[in-house]
Amino acid sequence: MYRVLNRRQFVQSSLAAAASIGLSSLRASAQKADEYIEAIVIGSGFGGAVASLRLGQAGIETIVLERGRRWQITDAGDTFSTYQKPDGRSTWLSPTTIVFDSVPIDVYTGVLDVKRGDGIIVYRGAGVGGSSLVYNGVTYQPTQELFYQVFPRTINYEELDRVYYPRVRSILKPSQIPDDILQTNYYLSSRIFLEQAAKAGLKARKLDMAVDWNIVRQEIAGQKVPSAIIGQVYYGLNSGAKNSLDRNYLSMAEATGKVEIRPLHVVTTIEESDKERFRIVCNQINEQGTVIAQKSFVCRYLFLAAGSIGTTELLLRAKVNGTLRRLNNQVGKFWGTNGDAVGAVITNGPTNPTQGGPGATVIEHLDNPIAPIVIEQLPFPIVPEDVIAFFGQAIAKPEGYLTYNTSTQSADLFWPSNSANNQKNAQALEYTYQLLNSANSTTLAQPLDFSSTAHPLGGATIGAVCDTYGQVYGYRNLFVVDGSLIPGSTACTNPSLTIAALAERSMDRFLNRST
Repeated sequence: MYRVLNRRQFVQSSLAAAASIGLSSLRASAQKADEYIEAIVIGSGFGGAVASLRLGQAGIETIVLERGRRWQITDAGDTFSTYQKPDGRSTWLSPTTIVFDSVPIDVYTGVLDVKRGDGIIVYRGAGVGGSSLVYNGVTYQPTQELFYQVFPRTINYEELDRVYYPRVRSILKPSQIPDDILQTNYYLSSRIFLEQAAKAGLKARKLDMAVDWNIVRQEIAGQKVPSAIIGQVYYGLNSGAKNSLDRNYLSMAEATGKVEIRPLHVVTTIEESDKERFRIVCNQINEQGTVIAQKSFVCRYLFLAAGSIGTTELLLRAKVNGTLRRLNNQVGKFWGTNGDAVGAVITNGPTNPTQGGPGATVIEHLDNPIAPIVIEQLPFPIVPEDVIAFFGQAIAKPEGYLTYNTSTQSADLFWPSNSANNQKNAQALEYTYQLLNSANSTTLAQPLDFSSTAHPLGGATIGAVCDTYGQVYGYRNLFVVDGSLIPGSTACTNPSLTIAALAERSMDRFLNRST
């Protein structure tokens, strides 16, 4: 592990160092070679995809800078790596895989990246489409009551519910798993999960999923490469069943003729230019992570959408280096894990736990007497036959923070894993598991695991770094439109829908202001 982490740190710090050595001379040369564009979006996940589409539709010339590569679904069904035979496509610039078993691979710009912090491990996507390439497709709206346990009242939930959540759904086209698919043997764990919840008197239902279930039917019929049905979720679905952002928001943005996506562009520096403009310096890399060119852009409008870790790191670097002098001291604060936890129960029979993805069912125990929680059933490739794996979410307080490490030129992440709030969420999840176990004669396979999250949130939050529309305090033309805005939790739901809805709201405000 020591060798792996050092190799990863070397690659990542090298990318940053290429743009920071001789910063003053770089600025001087960049001024001669700047490419001007009206708007730049950094990152192509949910916030960046929304921003790029709405900018393109408004006729604003836009470049999207994405650190990862583009992943086109092929007719042969061989776009992505598989769990059984992982290779460099699985993992971002690492000599080994980073989930499940550690397997040696070629160093490549793969789809899944990791950030190792103090008290937490964070998983995130890399590629055109961001984390939508590697997520489970869950499109989940929080309740109004829980929403306001996290967000300020300056955000109108009824407006989100009436305008912006439906707008996102109209693009992603989520739907629940059809009964004919649920009844197949591939989704045995999903059915058992619903049955166990009913026996325990817990509310359970199907989730809305950004999945093309007709393609899943083609997998079942042998007309597409088996992918979703055998649980191949976290490295991408080779059948094309996942409605990732490159196939909707981003393709629609490019179709406007006003948006250009530039993959394999790693942004290293953001600085003020003249006339309320910004200069962005980035490294263009090849698929092995080697810097092949350095580029500089100047834009009038800048939208940060590199995810909670990426956006916060860029802002912290700009603050420490003095390139965005008006940033306040709240950058890096109010970070959280969305209350993510992994658990598993041992049952009394077959479960097909590695099949049937993405996980499409949820138990909602929002009246849990300790704290509101939800539990989703998910496929995992390393789970034994008589076990069902669960993924829990709660309301995590934004108790974590990031700071900038000048020696590594990257952000360090800190999470108080044993805080009172985190202990309360653990007790709430254990309470729900006890109800399930006592009603179904099952047992918890191991202690709940809170050591990692796939839902990093915060670092440039509403009310601290930005206003409620994502405009950064002190900068009229600088906006945050991703999970960095959100103070640690999306209120017992997967964050993607809320991130996208808030981005839609922000873009409406921006475009109304600009016209």
